[in-house]
Amino acid sequence: MYSPRLRDTYRNEIVPALKEKFAYKSIMEVPRVEKIILNQGVGNAVADKKLVENAVQEMSKIAGQKALVTRSKKDISNFKVRKGMPIGAKVTLRGEKMYEFLDRFVSVALPRTRDFRGINAAGFDGRGNYNMGIKEQIIFPEIDIDQVANITGMDVTIVTTAKTDDEAYALLKSFGLPFKER
Repeated sequence: MYSPRLRDTYRNEIVPALKEKFAYKSIMEVPRVEKIILNQGVGNAVADKKLVENAVQEMSKIAGQKALVTRSKKDISNFKVRKGMPIGAKVTLRGEKMYEFLDRFVSVALPRTRDFRGINAAGFDGRGNYNMGIKEQIIFPEIDIDQVANITGMDVTIVTTAKTDDEAYALLKSFGLPFKER
């Protein structure tokens, strides 16, 4: 039966290492990645509805699962936004697809980033979750550069069960995320 490479790495290498490092009494205390959320806001969606459709298609290709359209929650007159207007796309990945995305993200997409020197370790929120922004969606190999109408960024949120930022940092570092030194 198929099992993602990073899931096997987590079970066989990361859990014992973190259990020893943080002196957990049970392997159930060892933090794990719960989900990965990809979110893309499309600023010019007010003028052109096609941009949201393109964002949903690109996010679906990147994630390997259908993306959802996000809609505005309230009216904002300065941005000409009405309640319920489509303004972006999002995907929540769990289980096998989450591990497959994380593997592709770490080993293929991040190294393709222009002037890449590692990701910032300041993206932790104090509860063990990590947030980062990507400036261009074309770093993912699933996106054909010739078919991209406009280059947009996206946010990647990695939600873990870690209780502190140090535990989450150790977990994500052991998954291979290339953090800049703290």
